[in-house]
Amino acid sequence: MSDLVTLTIDGVPVSVPKGTVVVDAAKKIGNDIPVFCYHPKMAPVGMCRMCLVEIGLPVIDRATGQPVLNADGTPRLNFGKGLQTGCTVAVSEGMVVRTATTAVQDAREDILEFLLTSHPLDCPICDKGGECPLQNLTMAFARDESRMVFTDKMKLEKHVPLGDLIILDRERCIQCARCTRFQDEIVDDPVIAFHNRGRRLEIVTLSEPGFDSYWSGNTTDICPVGALTSADFRFGARPWELNPVASICPHCPVGCNTTMSTRREAASGGRNVIKRIMPRQNEAVNEIWICDKGRYVHHFADAHERLTQPLVRRNGALEPVPWDEALDIVAGRLQQHKGAVAGVAGERLSNEDYFLFQRLLRQGLGSSDVDLAARRLAGGDVVAAVGLSRGSNLLDLGKGDAILVVAADLHEEAPVWWLRVKQAAQRGATLITLNARPVRLDKFARHVWRVAPGGALAAARELLALAHVDTGDQVEDPNAAIANALMEANNLVIFYGADGLLPDETDTLARVLANLLLLKRGDEAAPRAGRANNGLVPVWGHANTQGAWDMGIHPAFGPGYAPAAAPGRAAADIYAAAADGSARALYVLGADPVGDGLMDGRGRLDFLVVQELFLTPTAALADVVLPAQSWAEREGTFTSGERRVQRYYPAIPTMGDARADWQILAQLGERVGLGKPPFAASLVFREIARAVPQYKDMDYRTLAHVEPQWPVVGGRDLYYGGTAYDNHQGLGQQWAAAAEMSAPPAYDLPGETRAAALPRVGAIDVLRVPALYTPGTLINLTELLHDRLARPALFLNEADAAALGVTHGDALSVNLDGDEIAAAAVIDSERAPAGLALLSGFGRGPGVAASALVRRPAAEPVAG
Repeated sequence: MSDLVTLTIDGVPVSVPKGTVVVDAAKKIGNDIPVFCYHPKMAPVGMCRMCLVEIGLPVIDRATGQPVLNADGTPRLNFGKGLQTGCTVAVSEGMVVRTATTAVQDAREDILEFLLTSHPLDCPICDKGGECPLQNLTMAFARDESRMVFTDKMKLEKHVPLGDLIILDRERCIQCARCTRFQDEIVDDPVIAFHNRGRRLEIVTLSEPGFDSYWSGNTTDICPVGALTSADFRFGARPWELNPVASICPHCPVGCNTTMSTRREAASGGRNVIKRIMPRQNEAVNEIWICDKGRYVHHFADAHERLTQPLVRRNGALEPVPWDEALDIVAGRLQQHKGAVAGVAGERLSNEDYFLFQRLLRQGLGSSDVDLAARRLAGGDVVAAVGLSRGSNLLDLGKGDAILVVAADLHEEAPVWWLRVKQAAQRGATLITLNARPVRLDKFARHVWRVAPGGALAAARELLALAHVDTGDQVEDPNAAIANALMEANNLVIFYGADGLLPDETDTLARVLANLLLLKRGDEAAPRAGRANNGLVPVWGHANTQGAWDMGIHPAFGPGYAPAAAPGRAAADIYAAAADGSARALYVLGADPVGDGLMDGRGRLDFLVVQELFLTPTAALADVVLPAQSWAEREGTFTSGERRVQRYYPAIPTMGDARADWQILAQLGERVGLGKPPFAASLVFREIARAVPQYKDMDYRTLAHVEPQWPVVGGRDLYYGGTAYDNHQGLGQQWAAAAEMSAPPAYDLPGETRAAALPRVGAIDVLRVPALYTPGTLINLTELLHDRLARPALFLNEADAAALGVTHGDALSVNLDGDEIAAAAVIDSERAPAGLALLSGFGRGPGVAASALVRRPAAEPVAG
């Protein structure tokens, strides 16, 4: 309690932590001091002066150090000579704040009059109208008429593209600097800035292409006027016409909370369509931010290319048929090949879909041959034991804590995790990156451990060995210093990925890192695994890979990681069995193994059924194609990489006759003898809670639980936190890792093996690396991002390029395991270390992670 300061605001006492500014203290008691430049997530600057208040401080007797009292015994106050900015003044004991005096009200009127001197009167056509802080505060505090001479108004440009995503209206800008400060201090992308002075001050872009940042859309959320608008939403709808629907981002393992704003449109035949996606506050997940991929890649849900009715192959062509006929054919053909059926699934489906898929195969068709279509990263069973514990929040990490990031590029694979880890490092946490190449997180790391390509596993083994011994006398050894930093940390969070590693190696890597978390510090009775703000976090390739593991989409595990009675075949073996005919039927759920180069056609399969959104290359070869709903048309749950189960809701009508994946699987289950199908996703989840121990305390009601969050955003005072939505639909539930109950024993580790050789261009290793905007079926349907898609490129160090006789921009053809890849040469010595070329932007389907590694068993040269 000694860290609390008590003050009085408009006669109401309030106690807040030391360092709190007056604006935030007032907000705690529901007193909304108006602001423009201040934002609770950024450092205060006091630029707009809208938050001017009267502040009185107790008069202190210099001789005694005690407050001077009035005749009535109350402390004498000194209010000084003028008003002060409530966003920059920190509270102090006994402070008295007045926010509604005549002087304060006059100041607010004056500030608004100054701001409106050259502001255009175009509210009726402004995208911000209806959710505009300037509009609201003008109505609340401004004078009825302006004293400004109209001819003195500044005339600035009204349509200035800062890039292809964000449009600037210079006349509307009030120079609050929220956007430039966000880009600089929050996301470390200072690609926009102020130019000129005085009334001609304006925002300009400093990058090529313009506003080159993964975070640009957030500036439109926090802009307190209509100066910054999104090209995707500009003039698309008025805020009061929109219906907000809570959802979860379907693209990466962070699980960002979002809100889909929908509206019925004549241009879409009277359908409700998604007009924009906005962040929804969840301080334990994404706070109030989302990346631009999560904001803009939603157009696939409304795409006219979507499958809308079941298709059955007849006379060599796919023809539409009724649902009952298609389901009868699928059930009959699968039962025909009972025991020789296999199934593969993508990683963007819901938990409900995965659970019924594995049940159909295992219980209905007697097959354990079920797996993810492309398993890039392993270790889900290890995460179930030592994953990030319940009650953890990356916001809580700071001085005295440590974060280790191994074989992962968070900026490209999970941007919001990158942002939160970066900020933890800025708060004082010891950040360590271990990778074969430079990544953006290195800038904020206290220790950067660069390894040879494929060497992350060996380095992790060395780290574990060093952590077992007293490294105090080895401080000159940088690796020992890293081990010492990890062992001395109060809390330890470890992220791991697959950069430069094969799937089997990532499985061993997860176990090595788990053993690091299971070590005890000094005299402590228990390891850090199992405690809040400690644990292992996998950087999965997609939104619900964790859920796929939990539900048993694995040949060796059933739901809840129960060992399979009869282990089945992994995806690679399933594809081989399809090719040689030992698998007679294949069920492909939300994946495109043919388009992704994992299958060479349909092989010798007797029957192929594909359940999809689009007619992918795999679907085009199928005997039956079943049209599925997108995540925006249905409800369900995803489980994030932090094992937080979160619910999303239907936002738009079904496209044609498409059905939810779980519904299709349940109806097939009924046809093969699994009983009456559930009629709602919530009932499927109830079955999950009974079958999966980790989910036993969950249902759709508990997932919808909410509680107060700080800062308060999304309320009536949009000027304070911006237009991000507050959360009324659920914060989700994190299921308990096994270590929270009791620490598991250390994992047995396989012996060290020599890493397989990388592909090569001449004498240079080639490593495929991820890119957030890697082309694929879903992102390709967002036209706005076409110019930002990662083009196939081979990044080369300057010395390596000279040795190969390659210059910047050269068109190259790289042969990787028989695949000819056309790529442009990019000479970038900062990004590509000597001896290592980085292949980026190569993707052939919706499920291909650009960092999926292609490796040869021997160091055989590859033509360049």
